[in-house]
Amino acid sequence: MNYDVIVIGSGPGGYVTAIRASQLGLKTAVVEAENLGGICLNWGCIPTKALLKSAQVFEYIQHAADYGVKVNGHEADFSAIIKRSRGVADGMSKGIQFLMKKNKIDVITGWGKIKKGGKVEVKSADGKIAEYSAKHIILATGARSRELPNLPQDGKKIIGYRQAMNLEKQPKSMVVVGSGAIGVEFAYFYNSLGTKVTVVEFLPNIVPVEDEDVSKNLERSFKKSGINIMTNASVESVDKSGDICKVNVKTATGTQVLEAEVVLSAVGITPNIENLGLEEVGVKTDKGRVVVDEFYRTNIPGVYAIGDIVPGQALAHVASAEGIICVEKIAGHHPEALNYGNIPGCTYCTPEIASVGLTEKAAKEAGYEIKVGKFPFSASGKASAAGAKDGFVKVIFDAKYGEFLGCHMIGTNVTEMIAEAVVARKLETTGLEVLKAVHPHPTMSEAIMEATADAYGEVIHL
Repeated sequence: MNYDVIVIGSGPGGYVTAIRASQLGLKTAVVEAENLGGICLNWGCIPTKALLKSAQVFEYIQHAADYGVKVNGHEADFSAIIKRSRGVADGMSKGIQFLMKKNKIDVITGWGKIKKGGKVEVKSADGKIAEYSAKHIILATGARSRELPNLPQDGKKIIGYRQAMNLEKQPKSMVVVGSGAIGVEFAYFYNSLGTKVTVVEFLPNIVPVEDEDVSKNLERSFKKSGINIMTNASVESVDKSGDICKVNVKTATGTQVLEAEVVLSAVGITPNIENLGLEEVGVKTDKGRVVVDEFYRTNIPGVYAIGDIVPGQALAHVASAEGIICVEKIAGHHPEALNYGNIPGCTYCTPEIASVGLTEKAAKEAGYEIKVGKFPFSASGKASAAGAKDGFVKVIFDAKYGEFLGCHMIGTNVTEMIAEAVVARKLETTGLEVLKAVHPHPTMSEAIMEATADAYGEVIHL
């Protein structure tokens, strides 16, 4: 079978790429070994948000009296929460099946491998091998949970994110190793349902890629909710010979032994580049990632790569954007290269975190003279009415030209607010333009205007 485009992998990089290719009139196929939608839809972004929503609803009920509402009796049904999450994921995956049919994209089930001369070999679960050819082959195979040598995952006592979403019963205690988005989201989820949670982070701050003010706020919020936080600490080994894991944690003051039913390893991801035929075809890799140009072309003509297997942020929306740019270039369009400096990052624990652009520290290190503004939600009427006063919006502008350098938020629903800053930066909006754009009142989003006003010495409500 001959195609214009074959995409290997159907995550938010792969399936979006395939749909855009089909829209552009290219005969397209997708190769997928497991479920359409990849990790994001089946074991990542979407089902975790379902889990977090259940935890949030449970917390609302526990604090119903704060809103003048009496609730008699409540408990979290762990297995029902997990079941709902799986149902949401299954529904989304079926939605991708519909989109494949709608866009006349062939779905080839099995493990894809590239061969010389524009060929793709697909091995099905029963061992049968079929060969297809395409003018353009796009690798979108994503990533998996990274394993530390001293923390090998057994899927029962030492687990990755995938098992954390599908445990048969709720553990009484858990140690979460790593405090990136995955680590803090699961820490919040399990803690809110009553699991005793400890987060161990190697670096000085949790959520270490975020602005330091955001990190400190989240640490305070987590500690207040009963999560134990250990920074500047590393897990040296885990003794899992007994019923309870004994976790040896090295800290500045010596080694501590923590006890937990389950250890969740959330120390990042490893790109899936093995068994793809890269070596045989001669595709260049560097430090475990495929080397590509700004339009995702590898060194081998007709072979491309996008998403978690190439350098750049390992985020679903990045993979989708890369795939669209890649196929638009293939189709003869003139897409703009992706600006990796204007990619929003979101973390969906409570309080939520959302950010884009430079942190205050990075802006100073880059040599900018800056104006910084900050508006706490404690001063927001909408936040007070919603009982969501934790957190703030922080904005950073270049003092000379007013360039919007960065925006950092922590609080309720901030993941829904960050797009304003992304679009403003894309349009090269200045601080004064943000300030003079009338924001609706009362909303959480007016905190962006208020923080900007603070940066320019014009804040009203502080």
